[in-house]
Formats: sequence, C-alpha cells, structure tokens
Amino acid sequence: MKLEHLLLGVLAMKPATGYDLKKYMDTHGRFLRANTQMSQVYRSLAGMEQRGWVVHDVEPRPGATDAKRYRLTEEGSTVFLDWLTGPYSPPTRFEEPDLQARLAFAGFMSRDDLIGLLDTELAARTQEVARYRFRDRRLERTPELPFDEELADAVGEWSHRAGAEAKDAHIARIAALRDQIQDAPSLSPRRPAVQSDDPQTTEERAR
Repeated sequence: MKLEHLLLGVLAMKPATGYDLKKYMDTHGRFLRANTQMSQVYRSLAGMEQRGWVVHDVEPRPGATDAKRYRLTEEGSTVFLDWLTGPYSPPTRFEEPDLQARLAFAGFMSRDDLIGLLDTELAARTQEVARYRFRDRRLERTPELPFDEELADAVGEWSHRAGAEAKDAHIARIAALRDQIQDAPSLSPRRPAVQSDDPQTTEERAR
C-alpha cells in the first residue's frame, strides 16, 4: 500500500486541497499510515499530477496564499479502483494496515469484491493459526550474559497467549463483518468523483 493509494481514495470521495489531505491523514488516516508529513503529501500530489492521475484548480484567497484544489481524473480513478479491487496479499502481521486501508474505501467496492477481500484475509489467518499456533517454541540457549530462563519463559508464554488471543479476535471480527455484508442488500458501489469536461457537476457524477 502506498500513500498515493490513500490520497486517491480521499480524492475519489471529493476534491481536496493538500491541507485537507494532510488533515485526513492526521485523523482518519493515522490508523492507516503513520506520521505522514505535509511534504510527503505535496510530493505525492506532484507525482500523481505528472502521471495524469489528478489535476488541480487554483482558488484565489484574498489576503492569503492561493489554494490548489485537487481532483481525480479518469486515469486516476482507474488506478485507484485497480488497487482497491485488485489482488490482495495479506501481510505477514495481521496488525499491518493493508486490509483496513481497503476497508476505509469499501463504499467504492461491490459486495462480491468486499466478501472476496474478507475471504482472502480469513483464509490466510486461519492457515497461520493451523501452521504456527502449536509449533515447538523451545529455543536452544547458551547465553553469555546473566540470563533468567524462568523469567524469559514466563514472558514468552504471556506473549504467545496475547498474540493468539489477538489473532482469534481479529478472525472473529472479520467473520462477523463478512456475515453482516453477506446479509445486507446489494447496492451499486459509489462512483469516484472525477474531473471531467462533462457539464454535469462533480457531485452529480459521483452519485
């Protein structure tokens, strides 16, 4: 997952300034990517504009610096949707934000795409439990410094139990979400808001 994917997702909901995007990354986006700097946002926007994924309009602001409001292009929309609904490879650690990043933009997915995403996550995590939960966790130790084996074993056991409980809870939450989506009415996914010469407004096209 790249910062560009998150920024495209935000712009798919509505046009935004660099400040707006940084504010999103500092609030909702802080759970998807850590410590995003303003310079990173503007550098990503410049690169996306060069690749034709976004365009901007200048908004005059009397007494202040003019603002650039960025909009998604058709090509940018394609790039975003290709990432969102494309193949998902669960990361090694379920705590990584890759899944949550896609779920943050679930409104642009079909129900089948979303269920497929959740099924992939569930399969990966249940396979991990089967493969690693009851592995031999004994380690050969020849410490060259003072070492409390009893303390190390106690902490190791606690860590193993805590990790197992966290993964089980994650699997249960994903399974519950899948059931909820499966039982919900099927609706058409929302279309990303894109820049166009069409006389319709961006808002009308996004409906």
